[in-house]
Amino acid sequence: MADLRLLPLLPSATEIVHALGLGEFQIGRSHECDYPPGVLTLPVCSSPAIPVNGSSPEIDSLVKQRLQNALSIYRVDSALIDQLQPTHIITQTQCKVCAVSPEDLQRETPAQIISLEPHGLHDLWADILRVGAACGHVDRARKLNAHLQNRMSALAETATKATRRPRVAALEWLEPLLPAAHWVPELIWIACGESVNWTQWEDILKEDPDILIAQPCGFDLPRTRHEMRWLTSRPGWDRLTAVRTGQVYLCDGNQFLNRPGPRLVESLQILGEIFHPELFPGKLEGIGWENLTQSRQAA
Repeated sequence: MADLRLLPLLPSATEIVHALGLGEFQIGRSHECDYPPGVLTLPVCSSPAIPVNGSSPEIDSLVKQRLQNALSIYRVDSALIDQLQPTHIITQTQCKVCAVSPEDLQRETPAQIISLEPHGLHDLWADILRVGAACGHVDRARKLNAHLQNRMSALAETATKATRRPRVAALEWLEPLLPAAHWVPELIWIACGESVNWTQWEDILKEDPDILIAQPCGFDLPRTRHEMRWLTSRPGWDRLTAVRTGQVYLCDGNQFLNRPGPRLVESLQILGEIFHPELFPGKLEGIGWENLTQSRQAA
């Protein structure tokens, strides 16, 4: 273990490394790796290839342009990586937009490449085992999985006491609209909610969900709050049941729901707090989520 030099290039991988107790061996990070806070002092080995401070439609347009031209969304500092001499580089193959992929490395490296593949909750457990095995710590990975699964089971048990299962529309992007997918519908179901099926705004109006959740990928609460104008200005917004009953919520998709790491347990807690406040104390309110109406009143 003393010879490990770990370079996670996506936030969830950094969190997995630290949850496994291997944080002392992390030698660098991606520009998006920000948790636990101590990693912020590590060398940054990647950067976005597009401006990320634009509006939702501007970012979407730039991303699509680069993908259409077979260009990466990220730049990787190969010289710095060579200098750091990692034994393991952790990337992902699930989404070229979400984080650095193996193709972004652009050159051969003596480091072992560990590619994570998070599509559902079962993939999170597999990814943790994958990292643990590559680093020679399968037992740690198994214990971590058992711990996280036990925590999720406890939250799920609490959720079963709910007297209703609200119908939920979760949005991963606000302009254009994109439904939250992968592990999010699973979490919604475990939290005793039901995801409505939709692909466009007219579907949301027709389905008229009880709860609406905005969780844009890569955005924190303030950024999501700012981008809500793309949603609230749509025709028929005021007619939605979720709007009329004050059941529209903003979530920190960057830190929680859209990050497939150990804190998906906290993401389940967030959904429990939103769906069933009578059962779940608001431990993460104001940190991972907020009610749209209340946030406007506070402003």
